[in-house]
Amino acid sequence: MKLSVIIPCYNEEATILDIVSQVNAIPVSDLEVIVVDDGSIDGSRELLETSVEPLVKKVVYHQANLGKGAALNSGFSEATGDVLVVQDADLEYDPRNLPGMLALIEDGKADVVFGSRFMGGNPHRVLYFWHYVGNKFLTLLSNMFTNLNLTDMETCYKMFRREVIASIDIEEKRFGVEPEITAKIARGKHRIYEIGISYFGRTYAEGKKIGWQDGLRAVYAIMKYNLLRRTRV
Repeated sequence: MKLSVIIPCYNEEATILDIVSQVNAIPVSDLEVIVVDDGSIDGSRELLETSVEPLVKKVVYHQANLGKGAALNSGFSEATGDVLVVQDADLEYDPRNLPGMLALIEDGKADVVFGSRFMGGNPHRVLYFWHYVGNKFLTLLSNMFTNLNLTDMETCYKMFRREVIASIDIEEKRFGVEPEITAKIARGKHRIYEIGISYFGRTYAEGKKIGWQDGLRAVYAIMKYNLLRRTRV
């Protein structure tokens, strides 16, 4: 199966070349990498043009910062793989976890695979207690409406068969995209699996971007796409 890795990038000059190199090194025989620069202003764009473009299938450039959801829409529309997955441009998620996720789909067991930071015996950097509580709360709230038993709804690592993500109209522009995609997948009655992954979180000093406002938007998105949009995919 051909795997398309979509990498949304916003102001990740320090890490984007490294993460692309790591993705290219995973043992997947048929691989394409698509980077979406979401209006970076820190030098990422120049690095993408000079050093990253030769290493990937395509780099898509947004002229302004439109948000992660918009970047994913752009990346998904360019992907040609049988299976698609999201890879953040920082170094929090290790691409070496991707072959294990892909195996569940290749073996015919799953249509969607979530990489969970909270299950399994993989390394997990110890950071913010309240982020952990927030993630657990949002996952619990999402599960209550979707009737799924996920351990990590907010994970970046969501892998889909092509037809699954192609059937979803992504509306959220920022980090509300995670509960939106989860709600719409749950309504599709797809076979969903979780697998434990390693996680090397960043501090805010190291460039972490998500904040409390994104948590509030996630709560709103859970309500919106599970209660107000039950019939819309």
